[in-house]
Formats: sequence, C-alpha cells, structure tokens
Amino acid sequence: MLQSGALAGVRILDLTRVLAGPFCTMLLADMGADVIKIEEPGKGDDTRGYPPFVNGFSAYFGNMNRSKKSLTLDLKNAEAKKIFYDLVKQADVVIENYKPGTMAKLGIGYEDLKTINPRIIFASISGFGQYGPYKERPGYDIIGQAMGGLMSVSGWPDSPPTRSGTAMGDILGGLNCCIGILAAIKGREVTGMGQSIDVSLVDSVVSAMETIIQIYLVDGRTPGRIGNRYEFIAPYDTFPASDGWAVVAVGNNAVWKRFCEVLKREDLIEHPDYKNNADRVKNHGSLTEIVADWTRTRRVDEIVETLLANSVPSAPINDISKIIHDPHIAGAREMFVDMATPRGDRMKAVACPIKFSDTKAAVRSNPPTLGEHNDSVLRDILGLNEAEIEGIKQAGALG
Repeated sequence: MLQSGALAGVRILDLTRVLAGPFCTMLLADMGADVIKIEEPGKGDDTRGYPPFVNGFSAYFGNMNRSKKSLTLDLKNAEAKKIFYDLVKQADVVIENYKPGTMAKLGIGYEDLKTINPRIIFASISGFGQYGPYKERPGYDIIGQAMGGLMSVSGWPDSPPTRSGTAMGDILGGLNCCIGILAAIKGREVTGMGQSIDVSLVDSVVSAMETIIQIYLVDGRTPGRIGNRYEFIAPYDTFPASDGWAVVAVGNNAVWKRFCEVLKREDLIEHPDYKNNADRVKNHGSLTEIVADWTRTRRVDEIVETLLANSVPSAPINDISKIIHDPHIAGAREMFVDMATPRGDRMKAVACPIKFSDTKAAVRSNPPTLGEHNDSVLRDILGLNEAEIEGIKQAGALG
C-alpha cells in the first residue's frame, strides 16, 4: 500500500494549465497533497492536445497531471462559482496562472477568497508578476528566458541568442511557486492566516542568473555568450573526444594538480599562466587547446573513466536514450516511473526529484480524464447527494 506523503492533508485547488503551474502542483501532488485540478468544461487543459500521444492520450498532460483529480467548472456560471467558494472553505491553497487581474474580475481573486477563508494561500504565476509596468504583457517560457537574460548568455559568441533546450523559465517559475506555497503553509502555523504569493517567470529567470548578474553589478561588464565554458573556473567546459564530447570540471588547485598528472603535464602545475584558477580563467584559450589535444585522441568513456579514477570531475554528455537506461539515474534514483493512462495503456513519466526517507514522493494516481472526479468531489468533499449533484449539472455549472 502506498504510504502517505509529506503533504497528506493539504488540499489544493489548481486553476493552472500548460506547464509552470501544473509542474508546481505535480510536485505537491507527488508529495501527498490532495490536488483538485479545475478545468474548463469541454476543453480542459490545453496540453490534453499536446504530443507525444500514447494511443490518443497526451503523455505531456499525463506527466504533468498525474496524482491529481479533475473537476470541470464554468467559473462564469453562478452555481459553479458557489461550488468553488464552498471548496475554498475546505482548501489550503488556490493556485492560478492566468493574466493578472483575471481572477479578481471573476470574483475569485485573493481579496474575495480570504473573506471566505482567511487561512487560504493564494498563489499566482504569471510572466511579469501581479504589479509593475509590464504586468499586462503575455508571459511564455521563451519570453521569460529572453527578458530574464538567460538567452543573452546561452550559445556561442558567433551564434544568435539561444533558448535553453527545455522550458527553464516555466520550470523555475513552478519551482519558486512550490517553495513559496510550502513556506506560506509553514508561516500560517505561526500567524493563523493565509497570504498571497506572486511569482513571475521573468523574476525567476533573473534570480537563476546569479553570479552572471554580479559581473555587471561589480565590474560594469555585460556578460555575453561564451559557449559551454564557465566565467569563473577553468578548465570547466566540454572537450572533443574521438567519438563525441566529454565534460571536464577542474574546480580548484588540488584538482588541477591531479589533472596535470593525468595529462602527464606536470610542468603546467606551477606554470605562471595556469598555476591558480584566476590565471587559468585569464588564459582559458590556450588552456582549452592543451586539454583538447589530450581529449580528442581518446574515447568519451576512456576520458571519463580515467579522470574519475583520479578524482577529477568528468562526465559524458548523455542524450535522452542514455538517461533512460542509466543505472544510476533510471535505476538507483528511480527517476522514471510507470503508470497507466485513463485508457489503461502503460506509459513512463519523470519521477519527483525530491527523495524522502519516510514519506516517499510517488505517483499516487493516474492522470485523470476531463471531469473524471466531478461527482466524487461534490459528494465526498462537499457532501452533496445525487439529487443535488444532478441539479448542479442541469444548471450548467460543470459544462
């Protein structure tokens, strides 16, 4: 029997769709929260129509929305709004990722809901936040990456600005919202009151730029695209092998000494151009060629195994097929889980990366069909009988 998660007893009303919000609530659901995904009747989350598909079912949707219930509500319908208010009375968190002001216009913004339940935590994810001159602008992952600065430093000096290979703006926004919700739940234990949480994709990307921004703040220099090397450490880059590419990361002088010994270039250990990290960063161009002369005559596996055997950080650059079969990632760390689609087909999903000793994060139920839990939510949470549920359906509240 699946054990209770760390967030057992926490109820979340999830008004989010696509990626940033659903990623946040996926983590919370895997950790044991009761997440009720409220979807637009007849349509649902847009990602229900996104590929790839498993026998007609969106694996994109399934990965982000496992362990959740689906309730359809037309929130422009008075009866549906009443149902939502009744659920808020029994909820801990409401999370949404609509354009700022949308919830307030519907009468379900934080100011409305805290009068119903002063303990409610109301979390919002948007492109630019709930206030500021850009708040009305639409926000998508690529916009967060662009305006947050990530694209300006991703790629090579002679390449165009480059979006990261996955939706990091959305993922960072979802993570920050998850952190904010958990902090607000803890804070409520002290104050007895809920609060609103405002997470912006752009802010999230800016925060993740960390020391890259410090370069400008301290030195007045605008960092640009430098490929895979690092501004602050050398050698710390990708290097060509005879059959691909390998990563080498020399983080301090002790590692540098071991690295030189592996290369049989002990003459470099005390060389004034490379003796200390600052010297190596300054002379990264010539140093890169020295390292590449050694790596390009060897296979990736040989490079990685040799360096690791001598306590020099190194790694292959895994493609997805290798990650899926990796004995550490897929095996020991259990980063891929098996679950069923609503039609009963089997599919793999990416597991929760947070590992608990006692309250294991896990897929607690399969992804729902649209409105699958309409009756059970109304019956089991709100205590409505069959006649009352039928009346709600006749009123068009559920679509």
